[in-house]
This record gives sequence, structure tokens and C-alpha cells, in this order.
Amino acid sequence: MRVVIVDDDRLVSVSLKTILEASGGIEVCAVGESGEDAVSLYREYKPDVLLSDIRMNGMTGIASAEEILKDFPDARILFLTTFSDDEYISKALSIGAKGYILKQDFEGIAPAIEAVMRGQRVFGDAVMNKLTSVMSSQKKSFSPEEYDLLEREMQIIELVGNGLNNKEIASELFLSEGTVRNSVSLILEKLGLRDRTQLAVFYFKNIAK
Repeated sequence: MRVVIVDDDRLVSVSLKTILEASGGIEVCAVGESGEDAVSLYREYKPDVLLSDIRMNGMTGIASAEEILKDFPDARILFLTTFSDDEYISKALSIGAKGYILKQDFEGIAPAIEAVMRGQRVFGDAVMNKLTSVMSSQKKSFSPEEYDLLEREMQIIELVGNGLNNKEIASELFLSEGTVRNSVSLILEKLGLRDRTQLAVFYFKNIAK
């Protein structure tokens, strides 16, 4: 698994490189120090996962992620930061980032990268604690009928919002994995959304209690 690390603190980058490569199965192919580095290094190496700080001098991690995702919509970007600001959590989700974890959780970084590679979304405990309140504050009036959503589709949306993958949803609802996959695609089409991350954002903004 190939990873690019971008952080404006060189000591943090070197430490992360050491930790990740010691975990086994992860190759850090490049290290950068700015949002501009993130864009250029992603284009050069096309890593499996980009591990990026958010607050950096010049271009922020959010801005660089947006630019990368324009050209590489399937890019796996995992934000790593010391900040758990509400606006960053909301923005990171809305642009399609695969996760947002805090630097203090060193032991959880390698497992988070592996989870992102498996197609999961990853949020540190501190971020998850804030996520519901962030989205609740942005909640709008929601009616399933407006989007022609069936009861089973509403159940699937809730489970996606709670981080379950297709296999786990299939087990929970006693459906085949293929049925769940097709249902998620149909739900995304009905709601005009791009991917599961945007669906999770939609759930927290509009449906979650």
C-alpha cells in the first residue's frame, strides 16, 4: 500500500513515516509540507492513500483535496490534524474525504489507512463525538416522499450513515450484498449524490435524530 504524507511540521512527517512503515504493508513513497505539495505529489505518485494535514501555510489541506478530487474523483484522502473544529469536520465530509482523525491518535493511524483502503470511512473518536452535533445544527426539514424513498431505502441510508459497509448492511437487513449495492446506487441517484460519504453527510444533515 503506497501512501503520501503531507504536513507542514517536518518532524511530524518523519515520525509518521517511521510509524507507518514499521507497521508493515505500508510504503511511504513521498513526504510534503504544503497543500501545493499535496497536489503535485498526488499527481506524481498517485498513492493509494493521501494522509494530509489541514491547516498549512498557503493552500490548506481542504483546498488541495478539492483540487485533487476534481481530477481524481476516486482519490482516498484521509485528513490528519490536531484540530477538531466543526467547520473542518463538515467541510472534510462534504468534499468527499474518506476520513478525519486527530494526530494524537498515533496508534490508530495505520488501522485508519487500512480501513480507508477497504472502502470504509474513518473518523476518530473525538471527531465522531462532534459529528452528530455539527450535522444536527445544519438539519433541514426532510420528507422521504419528496425523494421517492422507500422504507427499506431509509434503513439503508441510516446504516450507511452509521458507517456500515455493504456486507454489514446485508447481514443487518437479511439481504444479499448485491441487493444492497444496487440499492445504494439507486439511493445516490434519487438524492443526486456522488458517493457513500456524501450519503452519510446527507443522513446527518437531514435525517439523524
